[in-house]
Amino acid sequence: MTNRLTCLLATATLLAACGADNKTGNEPAVVDYAAEAQRIAQSSIIIDTHIDVPMKLAMTAPDVSRATDSGDFDYPRAVAGGLNVPFMSIYTPASYEAEGKSKAAAELLIDLVEKMVANAPDKFSIATSVADVRSQFDAGLMSIPMGMENGSPIDGDLANLKHFYDRGIRYVTPAHSLSNHISDSSYDENRQWNGLSEFGKEAIREMNRLGMMIDVSHVSDDAFWQIIEISEAPVIASHSSARYFTPGFERNMNDEMIVAMAEKGGVIQINFGSTFVNQESRDYGDARSAAGKQYLLEHPDLTEAYLYQDYPAVYAEEHGPLPFATVDDVLDHFDHVVKLTGVDHVGIGSDYDGVGDSLPTGLKDVSSYPNLIAGLLERGYSEEDIRKILGENLLRVWDAVESYAATTSSST
Repeated sequence: MTNRLTCLLATATLLAACGADNKTGNEPAVVDYAAEAQRIAQSSIIIDTHIDVPMKLAMTAPDVSRATDSGDFDYPRAVAGGLNVPFMSIYTPASYEAEGKSKAAAELLIDLVEKMVANAPDKFSIATSVADVRSQFDAGLMSIPMGMENGSPIDGDLANLKHFYDRGIRYVTPAHSLSNHISDSSYDENRQWNGLSEFGKEAIREMNRLGMMIDVSHVSDDAFWQIIEISEAPVIASHSSARYFTPGFERNMNDEMIVAMAEKGGVIQINFGSTFVNQESRDYGDARSAAGKQYLLEHPDLTEAYLYQDYPAVYAEEHGPLPFATVDDVLDHFDHVVKLTGVDHVGIGSDYDGVGDSLPTGLKDVSSYPNLIAGLLERGYSEEDIRKILGENLLRVWDAVESYAATTSSST
């Protein structure tokens, strides 16, 4: 009897200690995903391989070292979001090649990025290597690497690749919205090379030799497969998403391409634009694009830039606003790539300041990366895997490209 009473008392004490009022004591702890996301964002290297600020600097000259009331990027918002390695896109409009303006345009944008950094040396620092990124992160500086969107500034001269490498360019997207002297474009029905030109094939080899990453975003499918065959180093897609969710949209990558790029060690950097990640938004975007091209024909005084900056508002007056994607739509693309290849081959290429009004709800500017991180946590990603997605995957590829160049002929 005494032993039984002792056991009953012990049981009662244990239940009280565990909170026996309708609780078992086995409930999982409630995770504050938002707080965890902020902690991870502020302690990780976050690389976004496509930020279209330089063209904005050329057009309106904002001081992005301070808070601004327009655009998707400025220093305070980037710090709030944890972004510390924004690749600045040196973008050259496709029409410039025929006009002979591409190289000069690229030089100007690089000048503007250098000026941006020079005017705020306590905030920004040009980064041209993985070592730069890591040392600048430790020093509390925002690394500013550069990528060239559209290879037209190469002007058919391999020496220009070395010139732009020396100016800080660390990836090149061979083409943009039109086929050029290097490659066919995914957006252009004119497939003059059936992939890469002969010069384009030599340019891929030279980029390997120099230690430049090759960016397959924007190129045609045929050009992609030729790049995969030719390149001796891993390649990237700096701002593309999964075609699985947008069938027929060649600008995104299909499953076979994603797997092939991963097998070569590369990484796809997911574009946040609603029209890249959501079919309803894609359909709206296609219809608006077709209407916009017709509008330009009817208004020959307007430029292509009008289509991106002003025409969306004109179209919305008659057809309503773009249906925005959500954070979950974007996360679905990360999940899809991870399912195909594992977690080592996906990262972030938002296209901030490049996709206009089409950014998803919850990912409207560079302060929003914690929303993406919280979503990854909710979907069961570990902190280690999230850090890979945020930046370590891209750094691994960049390091492999640098290592390959170091084992071949000197890039100096």
